[in-house]
Amino acid sequence: MTDGVFGRDSGHEQVVFCHDKASGLKAIIGIYSTALGPGLGGTRFYPYASESDALDDVLALSKGMAYKNALAGLDLGGGKAVIIGDPATVKSEALLRAYGRFVQSLNGRYITACDVGTYVQDMDVVARETRYVTGRSPEDGGAGDSSVLTAFGVFQGMRASAEHLWGSPDLAGRRVGVAGVGKVGHILVGHLIDAGARVVISDVSAAAIERTRAKHPEVEVLGSADELIRAELDVFAPCALGGSLNDETVPELRARIVCGAANNQLAHPGIDKLLDDRGILFAPDYLVNAGGVIQVSDELHGFDFARAKRKTAQIFDTTKSVFALAEAEGVPAATAADRLAERRMSEIGSLRAIHLG
Repeated sequence: MTDGVFGRDSGHEQVVFCHDKASGLKAIIGIYSTALGPGLGGTRFYPYASESDALDDVLALSKGMAYKNALAGLDLGGGKAVIIGDPATVKSEALLRAYGRFVQSLNGRYITACDVGTYVQDMDVVARETRYVTGRSPEDGGAGDSSVLTAFGVFQGMRASAEHLWGSPDLAGRRVGVAGVGKVGHILVGHLIDAGARVVISDVSAAAIERTRAKHPEVEVLGSADELIRAELDVFAPCALGGSLNDETVPELRARIVCGAANNQLAHPGIDKLLDDRGILFAPDYLVNAGGVIQVSDELHGFDFARAKRKTAQIFDTTKSVFALAEAEGVPAATAADRLAERRMSEIGSLRAIHLG
């Protein structure tokens, strides 16, 4: 058997398939690890071509969340969920509340939040059926849109990358390509413009392009992410769906730095080595895009935006530490980041051997 959960040998603790015929809910919740605490990660609502594709995504995303939370210094494990379907046509109050009941049934092993296709208002609905939800609206006692600190964290990672490569975190005059100007990408563009960078964007959504240009008319627009990859850039920032760095695109890439918000940017293991061999500095996605999870996790302790932003600013120093370890051990930055995250999961997770009675 190679097409099921066990056949994938993914190392996950738990994978739950959720179906409510009345509301049309078809969801999968993946919990990769609870070594550091309950698995925290968002809910992606997307029209997957097949159930197998949805399973692949939730397994990769939940594992990524375990590493992200560990590297961010959070006492949280890795979890993620996907809802299969087009949110523009099938999302409803009943579906979201049915999903909330499935989350509640896991008794806190998984805590959900927003992701692609889900929004703060959706989490407010989900919260009517479960207390294990973050990313709610401030009116509902939550932290609001996590895109704000996600973008801020990516910006800090980009500054740290620039300092490592060019000796200064200053991005003024640097040409930065942002592929995807949705929830996170358009906020990142604002940080870059404020920093004096020359910004080039692409997006499959004409509305997203128009919104960004309305606010920042100085940005340049290219027709596709492929054009952006081939453009003369200092920094390439993938901020749409994952897998954009693959065997076909990396040889075409002209940027010196890759640092963006998209999850799972590397199409498969080994792409990081290909980037490294080409002299392209890769800031691991789960390292630099952790601002969102830092924001929503702060909600679990009574949300304080200033405190969450201070924690997110530390991504700058963590990114520098990853690059330093990579150089010291002669490995790509993605490998160094994995080692730091795995070390923390092992060391802190082993404390459970100390029985507290």
